[in-house]
Formats: sequence, C-alpha cells, structure tokens
Amino acid sequence: MTSHPEAPASNQPVVVAALYHFARLSGHEALQDPLASLCEQRGVKGTLLLACEGINGTIAGSRQAIDAVLAHLRAIPGLEALEHKESGAHRMPFRRMKVRLKQEIVTMGVPDIDPLEGVGAYVDPKDWNRLISDPETILIDTRNDYEVGIGTFKGAINPQTGTFREFPGWVEAAGLDDKTKPIAMFCTGGIRCEKATAFMRAKGYENVYHLKGGILKYLEQVPEEESLWQGSCFVFDERVAITHGLRQSDEILCRACRNPVSPEDQASPLFEEGVSCPHCHASRNEADRERFRMRHRQMLAERKKALADTDSA
Repeated sequence: MTSHPEAPASNQPVVVAALYHFARLSGHEALQDPLASLCEQRGVKGTLLLACEGINGTIAGSRQAIDAVLAHLRAIPGLEALEHKESGAHRMPFRRMKVRLKQEIVTMGVPDIDPLEGVGAYVDPKDWNRLISDPETILIDTRNDYEVGIGTFKGAINPQTGTFREFPGWVEAAGLDDKTKPIAMFCTGGIRCEKATAFMRAKGYENVYHLKGGILKYLEQVPEEESLWQGSCFVFDERVAITHGLRQSDEILCRACRNPVSPEDQASPLFEEGVSCPHCHASRNEADRERFRMRHRQMLAERKKALADTDSA
C-alpha cells in the first residue's frame, strides 16, 4: 500500500524508515526473534518496539534490506496496512539493532486509551496550514520540551513535559475549559498524537485533530516557502535533527545529557564536545566532566580504529 517517498539522494545511501501501526497483535512475543534475526542478516540497525497494541520504531539500512524488513512486517496479521516514512542519511545513524517487547509502543501510562477506537481526525499536511491559521484553533505540540526547544509550529503551545507520561497531567491542569473549540495536535511521526487525541476525546473534547504523518510528513510534502514550521525537528538517531525536505540540520547531540545543541549553543564556552553543553553544564561537577572526557577520548579512539580497519580491508 505504501509507495516509496522521494528516494534519498545518491550521496545518502542509507535509507531511514520511521514506522508505527496500532493493531491488536495476538502473541506479539513470538514475533521478536524472527524479526531480530532478519534485521541482523540484512544489516539493518535501529529500534523496533512490539506490544499487544502494535509496533513502533525507526530502522536504517540499504534499500533492499529495508524493503525486506517492511515486507516481513506487512505479512504479519494486523500489520498489512503498515505505513512508513523515509528519509536518507550519509552514514548509518544507529549503532545496533534492538527489537524489544513493551507494554505500550508509546508510553502514556493511561489504561483503556485505545487509538483503534477513539482517535482524533487526521489532517493531511496540505490542509494543516489552513486549520492552524484559524484563530479559534488551539494548537498543541505533544512532544517533550527538549524537542520543542529546537523547532515547532508558529503559535503552538508547549506543555513543557519531560516525558509523554506527563502529558495527561498537563491536560488536566491546562484550563482548556471550552471543549467545543478545535484542538490541533502534532508530534514527530504521528504516534504520540494517536494516543493524545484519543485521550482528549475520552475527556470530552469534541473537535480534536492531528497532523497525519506528523512533522516528518509535513516537512517532506509542504514546500519551504509555504511552511509554517520554524526551526528543526528532533529525530531519535545520530542525525539529531532534520528540516524542510527532510534535510539534516545543524544541531548535534550532547553526549552528556542527550539534548540537541544548536549552532549558537555550540559556540558557548559551556559547550565541550562529548562533555557538556549549556543545558547540562550547571548540573555536572568537574569529576563528572572528566569522566565524560575520558569516555569521549575512548569513543574517538574506537572510531579511528574502525576507520583504519575499513581502509585496510
């Protein structure tokens, strides 16, 4: 059902596929080992989460390898209609492959929220600008604060959550008393909004919408000159963040706190690669920083050795 998005550029040989699908997977535990074995055989890396409610994750590999894994997944009863979003990378953005069993494929921690029954209305990227430009629309970014910090839609509310588990509590305290106003919600790839919109509808909000395919699909499909997106979109791999056209942006990852670091923050005296950044410098002591320096030196040495081994092969 899913056709390939625009192919990654020729200088981006790695295909990165983000996917999720809610389905009632009977005996999902039995899916773990065959899926992990296939990914290992094909050289695919990343993370896939399996739960009785479906699958979620991001994987990367060659075109042929990604196609093989997607075909395997779509052959599983309940996942036939699995869709995915693609982007490219210059090099493998993951270090290993993990297939994990979970209670939820995205953890909200609220029982009885079923996106298969109560999800909000999907809005295609081409129609999103019109919805969020309506002054009556309440626009909510369902991602965590460190993600919102490097980019969001103009006018969006930031709930300032540290984890998605905090989102239901934020809704309860936010004072969104008029339950008839249109509420538009968005997240990276769409999965958090599946549960967030179902939660809002369970709380009695009548007109709840979410961006189909998430920010990734919007940045892929909406021309930059028409876009209402501001900044970069954090992604959970070594690329750190992407922008319009799914191009890799200029943020890097702080290895001490895992926060994205903007080019401006990289120029700060509080930034030291692999050691600290303006987000975490005050929360670390010199012993911590020396430990991170040692770890960073070790990582650089291992990377140099790996490159030398590749060159001599």
